[in-house]
Amino acid sequence: MKNIVTVSILAFVFLLCSSNTLEFKKEYKLRTVVIDAGHGGKDVGCNGKFSHEAIVALDIAKQVGGLIEKNVPGVKVVYTRTDDNFVELIDRAGIANKNNADLFISIHLNAGPASAYGTETYTMGLHTSNGNLEVAKRENSVILHEDDYEANYNGFDPNSPQSHILFALHQSAYIDNSLRFAEKVEREFRTKAGRKSRGVKQAGFLVLWKSYMPSVLIECGFLTNPTEEKFLNDKTGQSYIASGIYRAFKEYKQELEAMN
Repeated sequence: MKNIVTVSILAFVFLLCSSNTLEFKKEYKLRTVVIDAGHGGKDVGCNGKFSHEAIVALDIAKQVGGLIEKNVPGVKVVYTRTDDNFVELIDRAGIANKNNADLFISIHLNAGPASAYGTETYTMGLHTSNGNLEVAKRENSVILHEDDYEANYNGFDPNSPQSHILFALHQSAYIDNSLRFAEKVEREFRTKAGRKSRGVKQAGFLVLWKSYMPSVLIECGFLTNPTEEKFLNDKTGQSYIASGIYRAFKEYKQELEAMN
């Protein structure tokens, strides 16, 4: 009899816990997104013939945020910057963490040979090619504009491949959802925005390092490609890119909430 009572109590507790877990999952909502316009202020980022990454990234970031604010009620949009000022990489992640963000989106523009074009979306992870490493090294070199960067980033050397491998091991807890969102972004660029997608990739980006939520870095195109630079500076072109990111966000939110 005593054993039966004990089993009954344990079963009740299990069911109660299961009920609470199901209720929690059912009630999960993606409530906050942080949108990060790369570079800014004294750090202009990469350059095209007539434009700078910091300015173009800010234009696109504000359009993405505006679409979410207008069309997805209940979601709080937080920007790491809303004008042309310099924000340290570690502070960008700090803004996301402070606001308990459910998703961190960092928007950038790419650089390379004049013939290179197309979009790439990165998650934190081990680079699988020298090309991925070079993109990470270029974006991470921002810290050279920061005071005491060696102390802030545990001795990170932006020119050392070993440093990038070490930092790429972070974010593993969020990799599945980071990849889920990244894949949606690149699909939107390819199928709706009419852009060449260079795919979803992984590398050790410092801006994603200490963000404790799913995070991606989007390279929206190459400012060093003359044709793509014109597209990325055109309001219509920017709206295509911003709309693609917005649609990916909306689909990601709906899918994630349905799963939970």
